[in-house]
Amino acid sequence: MKSILATLAAFAALVHPVAAHYQLSQLIVNNTVTDNMLYVRQNTNINSPVTDVTSVDLRCNVGGLASGATTSTATVVAGSTVGFHVGYGGNIGHPGPLLVYMAKAPSTAASFDGSGQVWFKIHQVGADFSSGSLAWPTSGLDQVTFSIPAAVPSGEYLLRVEHIALHGASTANGSQHYISCANIKVVGGGSGSPTPLVALPGAYSPTDPALLINIYWPPVTSYTPPGPSVWP
Repeated sequence: MKSILATLAAFAALVHPVAAHYQLSQLIVNNTVTDNMLYVRQNTNINSPVTDVTSVDLRCNVGGLASGATTSTATVVAGSTVGFHVGYGGNIGHPGPLLVYMAKAPSTAASFDGSGQVWFKIHQVGADFSSGSLAWPTSGLDQVTFSIPAAVPSGEYLLRVEHIALHGASTANGSQHYISCANIKVVGGGSGSPTPLVALPGAYSPTDPALLINIYWPPVTSYTPPGPSVWP
């Protein structure tokens, strides 16, 4: 029986239909799903993922660092709910965790490349074991929402969402990172000091247990998403 399950798991890990790829291309602000790529930086690999976690593409996707100046900046209130919607009629089609980071720009978000130890995590959705087995709450969703921390200082930021697909992660560089960065301006902020700060790339390794994992066999009984802890 174990050999049959292992074979089925291996087959499932090899099936990576392009149709299941997705792009979190619409910012949700003021309870409104905004247009594709209005506030989200345009990438150049369409809906394909980043698989090299040591590449600068891990920061804002392929081409995302070059498109900041042509992307509008959304104004959001500290403490308010924002989010990302999957564009073009898609949904989150693979199993895995979802992470959200922010990085404060020294001047404008549009001109910021997100380099250095400037990124802090504000939200994550990991695995759910409440049913007695592994489940991924984000699977099949067409949008995710979360709060901008009320304590975050006012200013311009990059807001980065990352969904990590783990269906092929049983080998190094098998995890698929679906990434989008939005330009935002936070108003009504607090006086908090976000920590810990990490660099992207730099926060992950291809052999991190959260990224090098067979989610099918043997049964997974615990899971911690990669990267720093959530602030605050």
